[in-house]
Amino acid sequence: ETRVQIRHYFYAEHWKIGTIARELGVHPDTVSLAIEAQRFGGSPPLRPSILDPFLEFIRQTLDQHPRLCATRIYQMAQDRGYSGSVVQLRRAVARLRPRVREPFLCLQTFPGQQAQADWAHFGNVMVGRARRALSCFVMTLSYSRALYLEFFFDQTTENFLRGHVHAFDAWSGQPRVILYDNLKSAVLERRGDQIHFNPRLLELGAHYHFVPQPCQVRAGNQKGRVERAIRYVRDSFWAGRTFTTLAECNRQAWSWRDQVAHQRRWPGDESRTVEQVFTDERPRLLPPPLHPFSTDRIETVRSHKTIYVRFDLNDYSIPPEAVGRPLTLLASDITVRI
Repeated sequence: ETRVQIRHYFYAEHWKIGTIARELGVHPDTVSLAIEAQRFGGSPPLRPSILDPFLEFIRQTLDQHPRLCATRIYQMAQDRGYSGSVVQLRRAVARLRPRVREPFLCLQTFPGQQAQADWAHFGNVMVGRARRALSCFVMTLSYSRALYLEFFFDQTTENFLRGHVHAFDAWSGQPRVILYDNLKSAVLERRGDQIHFNPRLLELGAHYHFVPQPCQVRAGNQKGRVERAIRYVRDSFWAGRTFTTLAECNRQAWSWRDQVAHQRRWPGDESRTVEQVFTDERPRLLPPPLHPFSTDRIETVRSHKTIYVRFDLNDYSIPPEAVGRPLTLLASDITVRI
């Protein structure tokens, strides 16, 4: 309605732009946009540019190599006599680079078929006088979007496996396939299509009868459900949260999961909640084994002079006769044995 009034005042009543703006209480740019004022002014003549002789070369190069960076094209143009700035060339590359939109499929999964897992960084926290990096292990079932999350002070392989074991215990079962990106806890090395999995992850998969499956390189969209779950944890749970101990943080996280995350509407049917869909999916999960997988961290340690050994920023005492001898340290999430 405002646009109609503006065009009436300008074209029928021949009011000026400033008068129309004051009368209707709008910005003069809004009036100019409504009357399409740019049609009345001719485009300013383009000034000759030092880049003009190289535009065709840049266009041909980008047609053959659409993803070639502007810095490399700048070096190639310099070899051909270009003496201008890299900033000017970058503007031309941004304008001439072919726009290719990658198409995506909407993937559907069966109940109990797939889960997606990943780490997320949550900054640093002070524990006593020590500054520790805080990370969150997040796993979500692709069908029901049921969540498991747990915070740890590091992203070691043991904590990665521990997150799996605790998730399977919370769900009373496990999916048939778990999708990962190329984090070191899952994939040690990748050469083309050949993948070297972390042996400890393969042991975990053999124990719980699931198959680990990595995403393609630089294809985070393939595990979009866990990426969205991590963003949901940051926005809904973590924002403004305070805690004094790691155990308290995890208690708050699990309470939020049950009271908020699992009570949200299921994306496949707005009339149902994630908790209701998960209740239907749970019988489709693989049955858990009789015994949980051992996730203890095993290290060889030695004290050369003192009766203490160092582990995870702490000193642990040993008998005097053990000084100088090779010892085996086993660390779970709550105990340390030497």
